[in-house]
Amino acid sequence: MKEKKSGIFSKSGSLAVIKNNMGLLLAFLVLCVGATIVLGDTFFAWRNFSNVLRQLSTNMFLACGMTLVIMLGGIDLSVGSVIAMVGCFAAGFISYLEMPSGVAIILAVLLGVCLGLFNGAVAAFTTIPPFIITLATMNIGRGIARVYSATKTITVSDDFFKSIAATYIGPIPIQVVYVIIIVAITAVILNRTQLGRHILATGGNMQAAAYSGVNTKKVTLFVFVYSSLLASLAGIISASRLFSGTHTAGESAEMDAIAAVVLGGTSMAGGSGSVSGTVFGVLIIAILNNVMNLYGIDASWQYIVKGIVIMIAVFIDYFKSRNE
Repeated sequence: MKEKKSGIFSKSGSLAVIKNNMGLLLAFLVLCVGATIVLGDTFFAWRNFSNVLRQLSTNMFLACGMTLVIMLGGIDLSVGSVIAMVGCFAAGFISYLEMPSGVAIILAVLLGVCLGLFNGAVAAFTTIPPFIITLATMNIGRGIARVYSATKTITVSDDFFKSIAATYIGPIPIQVVYVIIIVAITAVILNRTQLGRHILATGGNMQAAAYSGVNTKKVTLFVFVYSSLLASLAGIISASRLFSGTHTAGESAEMDAIAAVVLGGTSMAGGSGSVSGTVFGVLIIAILNNVMNLYGIDASWQYIVKGIVIMIAVFIDYFKSRNE
């Protein structure tokens, strides 16, 4: 089994996190300096940074779940569709069925988790690759969102639902608090629990982990459920931020999450990675998206740029694994 990297709550502390992610930190700083030179006050304004912090919350939720999935040696392509499905259901339960917003949110999140439960069960108890399973549920989830919403936007006027993403703590968007909580929970699971060690062991060598007494099926089930849970919560926050649920929400969100995780150093082969690396990966992707939007780069070219970033990260991972 490969040795896991130090996480946010590792014994060596924040200095180890910085040391382990020095390349990512430098890339982030270079990107910020370059953006400041090119865009000036437009980029460096607090209003812009506040928007970036609000927008990256969705990807941070997805990337934290995706980190564990990829560490397991799998992948979850359904998370973007879960965002749309959960957002539409929550908005519909409130606007169409007039449910209390708290009940609507819980029910919608549970429906999203059910998709993850299905992904995990099939991955755990069959030999079907997670790529194929989640490719299917990606289409199923998106289709359910389209059918339920009748391909229309479901607006929400409930004040509590709106406040989930519209609240500020001083100048800080509430999404920052959500992100800190989710990152902390994921880091604790990975670095401070037996479950985290079992995830790494299973991803490193499933057969050896099973011989060592690890219940690899339960580990697989948990990881996919956790990924869908975070995607469901991201769906609620996204719908709250837009005051509506829409079937187009979360389109290509899984690609940004995978890009952030791989860029953060998590091995696509499984068995190694870190939450801290994923955090830096999400920050880089968020700044990259923000700079391209501010500079007015066409959306088609943005797909190309992000595809190149993913390809570079994959090649780095490939050559690094060959040298280990």
